[in-house]
Amino acid sequence: MSKNPKKSWLYQAYDPYLQAGATALLVLVFMLAGSFMKWAGWMTHSPRYPWLIAASFLWLYAIFNSIFSLSANSINAYWGRAIPAFALLVVVNGGLAWGFSSLPIGQAGSYRWIFFVLSFSYLLLLSIMGFVKRVVEFAEKEEWHHPRIRRKPGKKTKKGS
Repeated sequence: MSKNPKKSWLYQAYDPYLQAGATALLVLVFMLAGSFMKWAGWMTHSPRYPWLIAASFLWLYAIFNSIFSLSANSINAYWGRAIPAFALLVVVNGGLAWGFSSLPIGQAGSYRWIFFVLSFSYLLLLSIMGFVKRVVEFAEKEEWHHPRIRRKPGKKTKKGS
């Protein structure tokens, strides 16, 4: 094994706007493919199918974006770009779904709540990842070869130790 192996793409902090743009592009590709397959008669799907695609890719963005946040040098700076990018992606995905389905989100069944839950889950996932990153950074700073022995307050020590 070499001393300097290449890092996996999962260990890199990509720009959240780049991630959101790639996600929106994939949403467009999948919606176009679904529309083409329906037009060609290869498949039938519900009018809510574009909303399903939009919500699914929103969740994929949330998962991968929170994983990539672990590699960011400054998690607060990363979040400052990630959260607005997510909000923009919600609007773009919703607009694409509305355009392809001709159904506003209010008429798309439970997708209004699904988008709300995905947004809340994304913020929760980012918070968990931030907590994990801070715990790992703290653990890396501690010296594990000879950890400090901490005395409890009020306890007397033996003479000679």
